[in-house]
This record gives sequence, structure tokens and C-alpha cells, in this order.
Amino acid sequence: MSSVLIMDTPLGKLELTAENNQLTSCRFSTNLNISPNNTSNAFLANVKNQLDEYFSGKRKTFNIAIFPSGTPFQQSVWQALQTIPYGETKSYKDIAKSISHPQAYRAVGMANNKNPIVIIIPCHRVIGSSGKLVGYAGGLEL
Repeated sequence: MSSVLIMDTPLGKLELTAENNQLTSCRFSTNLNISPNNTSNAFLANVKNQLDEYFSGKRKTFNIAIFPSGTPFQQSVWQALQTIPYGETKSYKDIAKSISHPQAYRAVGMANNKNPIVIIIPCHRVIGSSGKLVGYAGGLEL
């Protein structure tokens, strides 16, 4: 059974979903009328706490069990994203090379866009080869 927690962040509302003490989704909420809620789920309370620490500058890495659903290619991209250190960026091309698909940088961009666990799987650390932001699932303004 899934548990859901809505939390306010400096970037807007995040909707966290967990199953079996694993985070399956962390997405920006598109429902502006939804209110933050508390949960009796200790796992999601810990996820919220770690995200709060991250947004306040006290945390640079996460210690959260995650289970993102996706294709094997997407999974490989999301694994590669998790190796990008806090404060650093990589290009789509860098990620493509790191997963042994050097010409698949557009496919890497699509996998990045489908990331079901934003912030924790740091898709926001991926930039274009020019060194500029070229897209973000939450919108470039975020």
C-alpha cells in the first residue's frame, strides 16, 4: 500500500510517495490547492526531514531507500545521476559516455526528464554541452 506526503519547499510543493519503506516518487505537485500534510509513516517523515535539511543547506547527500520505476536504460541514467556530487554538474553527453552509450545524449535527456524522484536523484545537476541549462522537468525557473 502506498503512502503519500505533501510538503512545502522553497521550490513549491513536493508530493512524496513510498511503498514498502522505499521512495517511489518525489514530484513537484501540479495541484496548487493541495495542502501539506503530516503522515504517521516514519519512512516518509524521514524523507521530509532529509529534504528540509537539504533545502536549508545542512545536507548534501541523502540516505534514503529509493525504488524508481523505469526502463533499464532510464535506470542506468538515474544511477549515473546519483554519482554527480553536490555543487557539480555534468552534461547530457558526460552521462551518455558514463553509461557506455556516448551517442545517446538525447535519450539521456529524455530519461532525465522522466526522473520520478526529483532532487534526490539529482537531475537538476545535468546541463547542456554549452554549460547552460536546457531543460528541467519542474521548469527552468526552478
